[in-house]
Amino acid sequence: MELAIVFGGIIILLLLIAVFKLNTFLSFIIVSIGIGIAFEIPVTEVTQAVKNGIGNTLGFLVIILGCGAMLGKLVADSGAAQRIADSLIQLFPTKYIQWAVVLVGFIVGIPMFYSVGFVILLPLVFTVAAQTKLPLLYIGLPMLAALSVTHGYLPPHPAPSALVESYGADIGKTLLYGLIVAIPAIILGGPIFGRTLKKYNPKPLKSLFSGKRFTEEEMPSLFVSIFTALLPVLLLAGAAVLNIFFVDNQFINFIGDPIIAMVIAILIAIYTLGIRRGKTMTDVSKSLVSAVKDIAMILFIIAGAGALKEILIVSEVSLLIGNMLQEINISPLILAWGIASVIRFCVGSATVAGLTAAGIVAPLIPLTGANPALMVLATGAGSLMFSHVNDTGFWLFKEYFNLSLKDTLKTWSVMEMIVSVTGIIGILILDQFI
Repeated sequence: MELAIVFGGIIILLLLIAVFKLNTFLSFIIVSIGIGIAFEIPVTEVTQAVKNGIGNTLGFLVIILGCGAMLGKLVADSGAAQRIADSLIQLFPTKYIQWAVVLVGFIVGIPMFYSVGFVILLPLVFTVAAQTKLPLLYIGLPMLAALSVTHGYLPPHPAPSALVESYGADIGKTLLYGLIVAIPAIILGGPIFGRTLKKYNPKPLKSLFSGKRFTEEEMPSLFVSIFTALLPVLLLAGAAVLNIFFVDNQFINFIGDPIIAMVIAILIAIYTLGIRRGKTMTDVSKSLVSAVKDIAMILFIIAGAGALKEILIVSEVSLLIGNMLQEINISPLILAWGIASVIRFCVGSATVAGLTAAGIVAPLIPLTGANPALMVLATGAGSLMFSHVNDTGFWLFKEYFNLSLKDTLKTWSVMEMIVSVTGIIGILILDQFI
């Protein structure tokens, strides 16, 4: 009966989001309250659980996601993203141009949300394709594979950061392992799969590309651009490596704390990409405020998922699910990936898929001893599985490249499947060595 209530609630959640198009945050809250009442939990305890779930989830993530959005905005508004892209393109000869755009997508994608990176980098892809006379998808899909993988696997992006909190994982180790797993996923889903797409020759709508092109003088140097964009990664991954050799070093622990790392990164970005470039604090502040507005609904969605997770904990059904799943002779990593994949297929949103799956499989970690960092990555990989017509990323790709629905399914959707499957295979292999 308990499981029927939970899975019935999840089905209702999927229907509210996918069929009735109700706001995702409201859908989470309605389903959370409904499940709590169905379990005959007193109403006051239900509302308290919802408040606790929202508060506990956002308490950590507001700083991480807020600073991540601010950093991405400064990277874009300062011209640093364009500097990174232009410089790497110049370094690579035409026959290796795919690898250049992959590096651009990876470097820019780490600090920047997917949709922002997509819109910023697509004009560059069109320019490169025109200059090299190479097919557009051959150039563009590798870059988007890198953007997609960083969005699904790596903090400080919303879903991976929230999964780190849900699973109690170490964010530095998650980032380090994520980088290891991301590389083969990007290579297979990007350059290798991209080589099969030369037959496609879409004609993009030029009216969609009116973004600003910075002059040489307006952009920061390449070193400053890369260093500032990747500073959170350098601090978090660097601290994770140093902790292997210097256990319990207070300074390393300080700079490796995700909140401290993000605050340090945004303060340095304000100087290197703002003040040092001649901008006033008023101009910089406008960019920061705009960045926070862009992620407001993402924070609400994550908060709603936190409410659902707390209801499952209070009802103790999460322990029941964990005990049942423990009896199934299958890796918890595969279960996390599989559940996230199914929800992704039904709902479309990678963030919703990852966070909903986390509420179901989180009890497996203490029961099975699964590595929390790898559980984050497995869930993230599953959340990328087979994007189709219910995913905004699908339509973003289709409309910008002016593809038919059939060709979008054969290109974009297949790429997302490749990076998802490659990811879980890499995670299972990594699990044998750590």
